[in-house]
Amino acid sequence: SNSSAESLDRLYPAVGSTKPPRKRTTSQCKSEPPLLRTSKRTIYTAGRPPWYNEHGTQSKEAFVIGLGGGSASGKTTVATMIIEALDVPWVVLLSMDSFYKVLTKQQQEQAASNDFNFDHPDAFDFDLIIATLKKLKQGKSVKIPIYDFTTHSRKKEWKTLYGANVIIFEGIMAFADKELLKLLDLKIFVDTDSDIRLVRRLRRDISERGRDIEGVIKQYNKFVKPAFDQYIQPTMRLADIVVPRGSGNTVAIDLIVQHVHSQLEEVRSAWAALASAHQCHPLPQTLSVLKSTPQVRGMHTIIRNKETSRDEFIFYSKRLMRLLIEHALSLLPFQSCTVQTPQGQDYEGRTYSGKQITGVSILRAGETMEPALRAVCKDVRIGTILIQTNCNTGEPELHYLRLPKDISEDHVILMDCTVSTGAAAMMAVRVLLDHDVPEDKIFLLSLLMAEMGVHSVAYAFPRVKIITTAVDKKVNDLFRIIPGIGNFGDRYFGTDAPPDWSDDEDALST
Repeated sequence: SNSSAESLDRLYPAVGSTKPPRKRTTSQCKSEPPLLRTSKRTIYTAGRPPWYNEHGTQSKEAFVIGLGGGSASGKTTVATMIIEALDVPWVVLLSMDSFYKVLTKQQQEQAASNDFNFDHPDAFDFDLIIATLKKLKQGKSVKIPIYDFTTHSRKKEWKTLYGANVIIFEGIMAFADKELLKLLDLKIFVDTDSDIRLVRRLRRDISERGRDIEGVIKQYNKFVKPAFDQYIQPTMRLADIVVPRGSGNTVAIDLIVQHVHSQLEEVRSAWAALASAHQCHPLPQTLSVLKSTPQVRGMHTIIRNKETSRDEFIFYSKRLMRLLIEHALSLLPFQSCTVQTPQGQDYEGRTYSGKQITGVSILRAGETMEPALRAVCKDVRIGTILIQTNCNTGEPELHYLRLPKDISEDHVILMDCTVSTGAAAMMAVRVLLDHDVPEDKIFLLSLLMAEMGVHSVAYAFPRVKIITTAVDKKVNDLFRIIPGIGNFGDRYFGTDAPPDWSDDEDALST
C-alpha cells in the first residue's frame, strides 16, 4: 500500500517553490490491466459505474451468460466475439478451467501419465464456482484461482475480479450442475464437429501446455470423447441457443447480441435521487462534528479564505486533519484494562477492542489525510480507491482500488477532504461493503461536508459513522458546497481547476 501512496513532496512541487503551478492532469495511478483484447478494441474492467441505487443496495444484478460445449469447440472465441459485438465496457469473462480441483499426490501421478480424467464433473470445484458466480452477480469482488495446466495444479497467486454488467462463464461442464444453472440468465451451447475439436485440441495441448501427441490422443480417446458423449452433449437440450460451427456462425452471434441488449436496462443516474433524498430531515445521529472551538473556527477562516496562500492553506489543513483523525479515534470501541505502573501500582485504563485499523483514501484529495493518520496510528495499513466522474453521464465511476488483505476484520477509516452530494463517498463505502467490511466498522472522515452529502450517505448506509470538522448547508447547481472551501485538491497541490469542477471527491473532477 505504501507504494501506491507515495510522499506528496515527491509527487508535487514543494511549498514555496518558485515553479509555476502544475497544470491539472488525470491521476497517475496505474489502472488494472485490460480484461482482454479483441481484434477491434480493448475491454477494460476499469470505469465501473454505480452498481447500487440511492439506498446503497444492488440496483440490478449482472446478466450472466453460460457458454457450454465440447473441449476446443471455440467457446472462448465465441465469448470474445460476443463481448466485442456487445460493446459493453464492463464485462467479466470467467473460465471453468480456473476451477479444477486441487489434486492429491496420487492424482498428480495419474495426471502426469495422462491417466487422470479432467473431463469428468468430479474434476471441477462446483461449490467454488457457484459461490464465485453469486458474488460476481451481486457486483462483489472475487478471487479466482490460477490453474497451471503444465503441472496440473493451482498457483499460489489468485487474481481478483470485480463485478460487471455482463458476466460470461464458459466451460465444458457449464450446464452440468443444477445450482449453477439457476445463476445463468442465458445458456448457449457451442456445437462444433468432433474432428475439428480434436485437431484444435492437439494444436493447443502440444503448443501451449507442453504435451506430446501420443499423450493427447490417449487422453482424448480414454476420457475426452467418452465424457463428451456422456456428460456434455446431453446438456445441449438445456441450452437456450445452440450455435452450430462455433465462431464461424456470425448470424447466431448477432442474434445472441441482440437478445442480450434487449435484456440489459440502462441504470438510471443516482444523482437526482441523491439530490432529493431526505434533505429536509434533521442531521443523522451517526454524524459527529468536531466541536467548533475558537481555534477550529479560526483555522476554517484561514482555509476558506480565497486569499490564503497555498503555504498557509496546506499548513492549517494539516492541523485540521490531525484534529479530525484524533476525534475519529476517540469514537472507536475501547474496553477496560488494568496495567501496572513503574511504581508497582494498578492503573484502570482503556484499550482499543478491535483487531486493527486500516485507512483508505479516496484519490486524489483523500491521500492528503494519510500523513495525519500515520502520525497517530502506529503501523496503520493504507488502501486507495480512485473514483472519477463520467463526463457524459455525470455519474461516479470506479477506476482503481488497492485494499489490504483481510480488511474485513478491521475498523476502516475512509478519508476524503470534501463531500458535497456524497456520490463518490457512497461508491467507496459500497466497495468496502463488497469486500465484507461490516457497515458499522466504517468511519467516513471529511474536512468539510454538505448537508446533502451527509444525508445521502446516512440514508444509504445508516450504520456508517460520519465524522467531519464542519457541515455547510447548501450545494449549488454545479454541486459545489456553499459557502464551501473551493476545490481542495487544486488549492493543496497548486493545480488549475477547470470551470466545471465539483467539490465531491477531488478525483471526480480530474
